[in-house]
Amino acid sequence: YKFLLKTKQIEVNPMLKHKSLKTPKVVQIPFSEKELSDLLTVIGAPVGFEEIRDRLIVEMFYVTGMRRAELINLMIKNVDRSNGLIKVLGKRNKERIIPILPIIADQIDLYMKERDGLDSLVNHECFFVSKKGLKLSESFVYRLINSYFSRVSEKVKKSPHVLRHTFATHLLNNGADLNSVKELLGHSSLASTQVYTHNSLAELKKVYRGAHPRSK
Repeated sequence: YKFLLKTKQIEVNPMLKHKSLKTPKVVQIPFSEKELSDLLTVIGAPVGFEEIRDRLIVEMFYVTGMRRAELINLMIKNVDRSNGLIKVLGKRNKERIIPILPIIADQIDLYMKERDGLDSLVNHECFFVSKKGLKLSESFVYRLINSYFSRVSEKVKKSPHVLRHTFATHLLNNGADLNSVKELLGHSSLASTQVYTHNSLAELKKVYRGAHPRSK
């Protein structure tokens, strides 16, 4: 109806006062720590530009929790290798700083060496580029993650967004507080982050049942 109104085929939008039904947020089932470990074992030591880039993309999603669009639009100038920090431009152009692990910093060095050796580099500002030196597409990144995780996981959904869920869930399972995870994910409110506590609560219940004397 918005389209018909815009193209002047109708004069009044009959759905103007209609509100859509509220639906609960559903969290995708995250990858397990074993699946992540198995995948990195399967990948092994990458050789050449594309293999090195692809492994770094997988690990970057997992250690930063950034969105697919944030990774694609990551600029070289915003990757502070020396201080182990990455500046991300999120939704509504909100900037946030995400720390990176030393092992990722080393992989960044390896990737940049290969990147600088490309025959053609069309996009000089984007951090992640194709072999032809072009900015990566969203569909390419989705297919990459799906293809890699198909080797180690039978989950129906295997996407960059599931990796973002995995990042949050694993942090909460290992003791991170909700506010810290909220800041790392770039959420504007705790309500958005609290959806991830369902997975961490499942882990907490398992630990609780195994540790409390009355459970026996």
